[in-house]
Amino acid sequence: MNTSALKEYIQTNKQDFLDQLFTLLRQRSISTQNDGIEECAGLLKGMMEELGIETKIISTAGHPVVYGELIKDPEAFTLLIYGHYDVQPPEPYDAWESPPFEPQIRNGKIYARGVGDNKGQLMAQLFGVKSYLDTVGELPINIKFVFEGEEEKGSTNLAAFVEEHKDMLQADLVYTSDGPSHNSSSPLVLLGVRGMLSIQFDAKGADRDNHSGNTGNIVPNPAWKLIELMHTMRDADGHVKIEGFYDAIRPFTAYEEQLLTKLPFDKKSLGEKIGYPALSMDGPSYYQKMTGEPTFNIFGMESGYTGEGTKTIIPSTARLKMDIRLVVDQDPNDIFEKIQKHVQTYAPDVEVTYLGSMQPSRTKAELPIVQKVISAVENAYQTDPLIQPSMGGSLPDYVWTGILGLPSIIVPYANFDQHNHSPNENLDVDYFLNGINCTAHVIHTLGSSK
Repeated sequence: MNTSALKEYIQTNKQDFLDQLFTLLRQRSISTQNDGIEECAGLLKGMMEELGIETKIISTAGHPVVYGELIKDPEAFTLLIYGHYDVQPPEPYDAWESPPFEPQIRNGKIYARGVGDNKGQLMAQLFGVKSYLDTVGELPINIKFVFEGEEEKGSTNLAAFVEEHKDMLQADLVYTSDGPSHNSSSPLVLLGVRGMLSIQFDAKGADRDNHSGNTGNIVPNPAWKLIELMHTMRDADGHVKIEGFYDAIRPFTAYEEQLLTKLPFDKKSLGEKIGYPALSMDGPSYYQKMTGEPTFNIFGMESGYTGEGTKTIIPSTARLKMDIRLVVDQDPNDIFEKIQKHVQTYAPDVEVTYLGSMQPSRTKAELPIVQKVISAVENAYQTDPLIQPSMGGSLPDYVWTGILGLPSIIVPYANFDQHNHSPNENLDVDYFLNGINCTAHVIHTLGSSK
């Protein structure tokens, strides 16, 4: 592959690539609200067909999957590229500097809902394929594409889709571009994800709100009930006290631990980027906690009155919601059962509701195919990429490693400060173009592997 010709081609077609991306960004596709999903799937299908990809829309029990393939030879190496075309809701609108579905470029960054997560990275994959075809002539491998419309609501039906279409999805490797790059701006190769369990706790006191003076010390306060329950579940140092919570965790291998030590860490810079300048931990602790340990996070609580001024009541109800990030080999269903058992012991009248889950996943860093992709990323960026055994967030990676039994690699194409899920989501134009270049290098390197 002529790398100079590839770079020249990408620069020459830069405006066309941006125009097509902007078309996709203007199309709403909010999965949790079923807003524009069918239209976006149809638009994406048309774009893929224009690139010569044989494409179809496949129904699921929820939102459809856009599936495409370019088959060179059934016996050739097959790469499966995964992404998602759905986006998060844009609210609050007034926090956006420009309308979320009217993409704009400011200071070298594209601003729009979904540009980083995941439409910009998805389109970089497609344009990487096109760039390779137009500069080399033909693909050296088979490529399959799975773009789902439910990732932002937990990929509810992706596992069933994969189970149903195992034969169609047979491949040698799954390749995903999602999430942010490393905060140091170095290219990043991720070999796994944390899983997630979302649950809800409901506590009840009296049948109605009560006067906090007339019935204080008499009517129980359900907010205190939930707070006291939380203290039985987690200590002040963050250690989860639920029996068996840590039992199934698979430790890092010696090689994976070595990879963690090579990751750069600038406490001051990172603290500023995440909006927490008081960050005090060191590098090894940071990466261990982010990639190798589960979390026990409260993401919302509601009870009583929180408006202006005061309202002196004892609330009748209280609700608390948690997302618990899990690491290999923790099972969300097992953890949920352990939490139910704990609540039954300490607060049996609190109702526990399962809201959703996703399995954790990890691919061995030592695999030869992993090393192939690492070399491709290195060639694309002309620098050694950082290798991380897992990302802190969650993706439905387990459907590939668990159901299909395939190695799976994630190479983010978005800048660290992409503000995904937040107002002013953005994607640096150079990151977008570099992602196109990187995809072409991965294709070339995988084609040379057999």
